[in-house]
Amino acid sequence: MVNDGQFKQYLRQISLPNIGEEGQSKLLKANVLIVGCGGLGTAASMYLVGGGVGSVTIADDDAVEISNLPRQVTYHAKDVGFAKVECLKASLKQQNPDIRVRSINKKLDGNQLLLEITLADVVVDCSDNLATRHAINAYGKQSNTDLVSAAAIGWDGQLSVFPFSSTREIACYRCLYPFDEIKGSSRCSESSVMGPVVGMMGLYQALETIKLLAGVHPQVTQKKTPTLKLFDGLNGQWQTLQIAREQTCTVCSTD
Repeated sequence: MVNDGQFKQYLRQISLPNIGEEGQSKLLKANVLIVGCGGLGTAASMYLVGGGVGSVTIADDDAVEISNLPRQVTYHAKDVGFAKVECLKASLKQQNPDIRVRSINKKLDGNQLLLEITLADVVVDCSDNLATRHAINAYGKQSNTDLVSAAAIGWDGQLSVFPFSSTREIACYRCLYPFDEIKGSSRCSESSVMGPVVGMMGLYQALETIKLLAGVHPQVTQKKTPTLKLFDGLNGQWQTLQIAREQTCTVCSTD
């Protein structure tokens, strides 16, 4: 269970009736994989580590660039040119020294991506390209690992949660985006983007992940259909759409 020091550190969360010591203990025992250490990944990782998720693995093959700093707020001017995963790991360890942080300074794909997803309780998809998102979704479904996916471009953000560990009979990311390419630029590094929008979606990913790990997520407890949450940052508006399971989906219709 939670020791005296942890009780004091996480008191505000433990005080929540549907978290308590049992929920906090689940967080402390959990292992989360974060794929991508850009604006989404940095924001999500700070609140996951701050909230007491016991083990966090971060994966990215990029180095910090000066153009990252407006939206990737864990990095500083002195970090430019250095590997993102090492800079982020150092920042997270300063934030919460008791949390285990493992860094992977390469692009995860193939068998290694499958292995890392299999070892995780939740994978937080903070990648910036459709091919990686589809691979994460397919391996998450295969290994029954919960998936929290988000993206942000311009003033707009989106987020979906796929609790694959709880049920096989749900839609997946490929049901939402059945194509393999998006015409034109689809990477934050190549497109316009408002920094706080990226941060909001990353924080939302952390919140959804904590709810999954603590066993209080409505999609699981109330058996709700996965949704696509759309955020319009310019007008400050949210829209929620249900994700229908596609009978011809190459990932989830084969169950």
